[in-house]
Amino acid sequence: MRMLLPLFLLVLPLLSEEVSFITQGEYAAQLYKAPRGIGCHKCHGDKGEGRVIAKYKDKGESKSFDAPAINVLSYENFADALQKRQAGMPRYFLTDEEIKALYFYLQPPKERQDADQEL
Repeated sequence: MRMLLPLFLLVLPLLSEEVSFITQGEYAAQLYKAPRGIGCHKCHGDKGEGRVIAKYKDKGESKSFDAPAINVLSYENFADALQKRQAGMPRYFLTDEEIKALYFYLQPPKERQDADQEL
């Protein structure tokens, strides 16, 4: 019985902490690759750099449908773009926490730290 009390006191702090089986970075990567069906990377590239989605001809003129770079947006513009209906962009109905996770996923490590302090 005397052994159980010290053991319990060692385990108690661990029980009170919230423990996750994946890191925030892993969660954000999974969310970027499949938020609600098709992943952001399919159109915006692996790092949000933007990408040509399709090339086509319209009345004999060559055109392309491009997804813009999203890794250069401010957090406000990024969040706003995800919450508005835009041509070609599906509406994902993401939570504020999901939007923050996606934004931070696209930031280089230095900017990620600076942006975390601003939000």
